Amino acid sequence: MSVSSLAAVPQAVNLLDAGSLLATFGALGIAVVLFAETGLLVGFFLPGDSLLFTAGLLSVPGTHGAVHLSLSQVLIAAVVGALIGAQTGYWIGRRGGRALLARSRAKRLHEGAARAEELLERYGHARAIVLARFVPVVRTVLNPLAGALNVPARIFTIWQIAGGLVWTVALVLAGYGLGSSVPNVDRYLLPIVAVVVIVSLIPLAAELMRSRARRAVEGDHS
Repeated sequence: MSVSSLAAVPQAVNLLDAGSLLATFGALGIAVVLFAETGLLVGFFLPGDSLLFTAGLLSVPGTHGAVHLSLSQVLIAAVVGALIGAQTGYWIGRRGGRALLARSRAKRLHEGAARAEELLERYGHARAIVLARFVPVVRTVLNPLAGALNVPARIFTIWQIAGGLVWTVALVLAGYGLGSSVPNVDRYLLPIVAVVVIVSLIPLAAELMRSRARRAVEGDHS
């Protein structure tokens, strides 16, 4: 389904489809989705990476689809949603994030929490907070987990801003750069987004494999 056809049926918006979200809500949808994905545990399934990349692609002047976005509006919406969302998630964690996580039955959410805790232990607060931005699901749970683990508010705020700026701006500009350099690239939006989603899952898959390898080694030595 093309972006133009999605725009024609906004009532059928697909929350998992970046093109559908952008066609229906525009730049405002970017802020809302990133806020939910990075600030609320229920937002772990939302397509942050592909949304940012697609928004950058659709900000290129002369795109042929029905949706055209303003690059400045996209960047502002992305940064605001990601930064406010992460800070909200942190304060939710300070006020009972462990209890909220314990009530969830979502397997992916609990796996993400385990990865987030490993990141905090292995890399320290600063590096873990920045790296988590680039790992789906982990970026959702690390913020409330940091609050629940009493990571100092000043340290969390500084590094979540740094990571949030790098993550949002880099992905938006990557999409914009591709759209600017390849004529009519927006016609191949769906396969491009599929590639972005696959690439965004590589860090999570790599971390899962390393974690299983470590557990296997520890089991052999026990």
